[in-house]
Amino acid sequence: MIRPDQPRTASSTGGYGGSIDDPSQPPSAFSPEYPNVFRPLQVRGRPLRSRINFGSHTANMAVDGLVSDRHIGYYRERALGGAGMIMVEPIPVHRTAVLTRGNFRPDDDAVIPGFRRLTEACRDAAADSGQGDVVLIHQLYHVGQHGDADNSFAPNWSPSGMPSYHDSDGSHALTEAEIDETIGSFVRAARRAQASGFDGVELFAAYHALIDQFWTPWSNRRTDRWGGTFANRMRFSATLLESIRQACGDEFVVGIAVNIDPESEPSLSIESMQEIVAWLDERALIDYVSCGTGSYFDFYKLMPTSLYPAKLGEPFAAALKEVTRHALVQAESHMRTPANADEVIGAGHADMVSIVRGQIADPHLVAKARRGAGAEVRPCISCNQMCWGRRSRDYFITCVINPSAGREFEWGGDRFTHAASPREIVVVGGGPAGLEAARVAAERGHVVTLFEASEHLGGQYRLAGLQPSRGQILDHLAWYRRELERLGVEVRLGVPYSADDVVGSDVTLILATGATPARAGFQRALPMVDRMPGIDGPRVAAIHDVLDGSANPSGSVLLLDDLGDWRGIGTAMLLQERGCAVTVVTSAPTVAGGLFHSAADVPARQRFARAGGIMQPFTVVIGWTADGATLGSTLTGTSSLEPFDWLVVAETPRALTEPADAAAVVGRTVWSIGDCVAPRRASFAIYEGRSLALTL
Repeated sequence: MIRPDQPRTASSTGGYGGSIDDPSQPPSAFSPEYPNVFRPLQVRGRPLRSRINFGSHTANMAVDGLVSDRHIGYYRERALGGAGMIMVEPIPVHRTAVLTRGNFRPDDDAVIPGFRRLTEACRDAAADSGQGDVVLIHQLYHVGQHGDADNSFAPNWSPSGMPSYHDSDGSHALTEAEIDETIGSFVRAARRAQASGFDGVELFAAYHALIDQFWTPWSNRRTDRWGGTFANRMRFSATLLESIRQACGDEFVVGIAVNIDPESEPSLSIESMQEIVAWLDERALIDYVSCGTGSYFDFYKLMPTSLYPAKLGEPFAAALKEVTRHALVQAESHMRTPANADEVIGAGHADMVSIVRGQIADPHLVAKARRGAGAEVRPCISCNQMCWGRRSRDYFITCVINPSAGREFEWGGDRFTHAASPREIVVVGGGPAGLEAARVAAERGHVVTLFEASEHLGGQYRLAGLQPSRGQILDHLAWYRRELERLGVEVRLGVPYSADDVVGSDVTLILATGATPARAGFQRALPMVDRMPGIDGPRVAAIHDVLDGSANPSGSVLLLDDLGDWRGIGTAMLLQERGCAVTVVTSAPTVAGGLFHSAADVPARQRFARAGGIMQPFTVVIGWTADGATLGSTLTGTSSLEPFDWLVVAETPRALTEPADAAAVVGRTVWSIGDCVAPRRASFAIYEGRSLALTL
């Protein structure tokens, strides 16, 4: 076993890392649209069919700690879609490492048969794709002091007994014997991965997990051979990596995932992480390193929403690329598109790129890029609402814009079979429910006409895309327009479809008429007040009016937010951009609290506050007059009249049911989907559009 202070060089056969550009590769290996993404590359002798990988993330699909059919369908679809490497979600290596209910069983051979089914399914799918084989990696993790005793029923183990940033718990400082036990658990997990058919493992050292805790002086305060000097702090990872290599052999891929979070004081600096990665690279201990952003100290950059710039992780991957000579470097963090990947690789800032949310949104992203059809890639909108947002609530992950994610084993993947009997279908309403129903029905061979009363597709979804930082929604709507044109769907804008049309038509009719502002000022904290006093008074607008331009508030604006999601805070930001002084009030404990599960709440509040916005939680609007608003505190019961120029209301809209009601009167059969059934989020509208069209 190597000593932490002893360098080792790569084998003469190029046995680890090794970016290989082979001019003998056939021209078909390259895409003229994305020339860098498909340049030949090998990791430990294994050719990658693409430099776009599907990085590790917890899909939360385990059943009793074992691989489920949902898992297999999910990963199989991405293997079919062309990802070069698939890093399957982490398995906790030890009983003290369990973090979520959806984790796999730690230190248990019972996981092997399920993982074997998964790897075999992925290899079969890769063969079916005609794009070459897929490299399969399993991530192994232990988050140390940041574990979850509610799931593990075990103490969190860490280098020095520091507190958790997951909750209010402390941790247990590892003894020498427990360090050996932990290393052994990693090695056994790697052996199980090998027995399951994986090509290698990725050790999770990112975000201040256990390996990172040993590296970091703030969390490693040991005075024995595992702490203190740089060489001692490297001992844990060096021993661990060398032990896995000895156990699994020279052909086994061993990568490591790290992060750089320079704005968090306890975290390692860019220079410190360069020193660590260079040290590991020099000793041939890693085949690749994947670099992300954020940490347990700044959770919001782990899965950056649209509030953050694209390619957020590029400069940090570039910093590691500067100091590696043998290991490959993978960039991650807000890499959404093939174009992003091509730019990062072309600039020499990384050898490969991990696109996770982009391939959740479109599992065939790589295949489309390969054939030069980048415009057909369904674009991720970086909302986190159904991927991380559902995972954080302990559900299996799916996707706002791709409801087949997580349902591949039920719906046959993100692909469609032609209907046995094509029919003529009319879709009324061009919001997300109607767009998805029209698209999928056309994919299945039906003749589809879509009517939209306004001059724009998208409905309230389009209005959301007009809010600051949310333009990716407009990209998604542009994708819908291209897809409908490609599929031959006739789109009639500015053409209302009346109740008489509904009654008289004999085609298959889908109603997706959406919802309209309620204009009642209803607040959940005042359930007995159906209509706010003064709601019909001067200078009152719904958020929809602000977004579509029919109302232009100025001066001081009070925004009543009874929703707690993007609709309120996003409109407040837009008003700020237009020069208004905005105060947001909500009866909830915090403004935009509903964005917590998508990791957008704090960044949104920070942006609003730094632009001068004022937030008042635990507050209701008792009434509105020409003099302003009477505000009431739900904590103290006191009230006061506060002067404002405008009142803008974010409240639950009202379903537009009139066409469906007219059809019901005469017994006309129609299908209703989306907000006209019940006002909800776009994810449910798109889900209902997809699921209905699959049955027609």
